[in-house]
Amino acid sequence: MSALVDRLVAHVLSIEVRLLACQARLTARTDPEALHDLRTTVRRLRSLLRPLRGLPGVEQLEEAASAVGQLTTPWRDREVLAAYLLEHQQPQAAQRRMAQMAEAYPALAASAEVASLLMILDAFPRFLRASQRQGLLNGLGKRIEKRLGKQWKKLDQALHDPAHDRHRLRLLIKRVRYGIEAYPELDRLPKAALPRLKAAQAALGDWHDCWQWLARAEHEADLQPCISTWQTTMAKAESRADRVLDKLSGDCFKS
Repeated sequence: MSALVDRLVAHVLSIEVRLLACQARLTARTDPEALHDLRTTVRRLRSLLRPLRGLPGVEQLEEAASAVGQLTTPWRDREVLAAYLLEHQQPQAAQRRMAQMAEAYPALAASAEVASLLMILDAFPRFLRASQRQGLLNGLGKRIEKRLGKQWKKLDQALHDPAHDRHRLRLLIKRVRYGIEAYPELDRLPKAALPRLKAAQAALGDWHDCWQWLARAEHEADLQPCISTWQTTMAKAESRADRVLDKLSGDCFKS
């Protein structure tokens, strides 16, 4: 048990270091991957925390991480769209959004949401050690395994639902994947699970981008020239996602 708690504390500290680095990169406005890395690191933190719900300090840290996620989602969406437009010969539309992003990066880095997350995260290892001394972490390994198992079961049920919702599947796949990566020593899933989950997440991500961009095009006139291409790409992405999901289901779940 002590070894698991030690690894958990070390993981929290490494996440804190990565978040501080992302904050510095955003402030400098020189790194196009800084926002993406910030969001990925926050997502990994949330995956680490999910099985720990009910322990002291977890709820506050989850809320702080969620607030950063909500704050940065529209800006990351805009960033991805700008990169696409630049790559697909829509320079003016891309530059408008890139100019907005240049102003947003330091503001996000200096936001109250990021500051609050870093402050609460900095104190969290002390909460973990206090919980350990009070015996609140007894049976932690089994608790985490149970939680990861529940997430896997939810994904199983969603995959075998004929009317499955791709949006929900995408979120469930992210949760399962990052849960495995947060606690690799407790992973009891089939060997094919992680690569299949990554492939499914990528396929659904392509579909989600087109779906989202088509919705934006209804209100943003400079996106109108892309509608036909996005409709075609979205249909192809749907088919590819369905094939990848069938592969995930067939390789990792019983019928």
